[in-house]
Amino acid sequence: MSIEYKDGKVVLEAVRSAVQRHGTTRDDLIPILNDVNRELGYLPAQALDEISRLLKVPKSQLFSVASFYHMLSTKPRGRHVIQFCESAPCHVVGGREVWLSLKEHLDLKEDETSADGKWTLIKTSCLGICAVGPVIIIDEDIYGNVTPHQIPEILARYR
Repeated sequence: MSIEYKDGKVVLEAVRSAVQRHGTTRDDLIPILNDVNRELGYLPAQALDEISRLLKVPKSQLFSVASFYHMLSTKPRGRHVIQFCESAPCHVVGGREVWLSLKEHLDLKEDETSADGKWTLIKTSCLGICAVGPVIIIDEDIYGNVTPHQIPEILARYR
């Protein structure tokens, strides 16, 4: 759930729990970031500050890693995150039309979150399941061979 946390205690507890679970080496960085992102819905600045302090990793490096991976976000996301594969294999089998349908039905642009905090729409590079393109992922659910006409039905499952 993507909530702007005002209680720093919640943020610190999420970070400390992830660090305790994974460790304090640089090898533990991505699992820690992933856990905190999953728990809080994104990686607030206070979380990055605490991870930097505990792992002794510069904040600039944390931000670089957090902004590189599409599964991580440094800004609040919607309750449901839709990842759209923009790779060439998905594009040639109708991906553009699926993308336009998503944008139309959600009334969102790329990397935008709906005003009600329900949806975030992002493009991502290859998801590795090209044989069933076009592909979208909503939260943890994968949809392959998607057509523009299926978008309303798929979205209705999350309403």
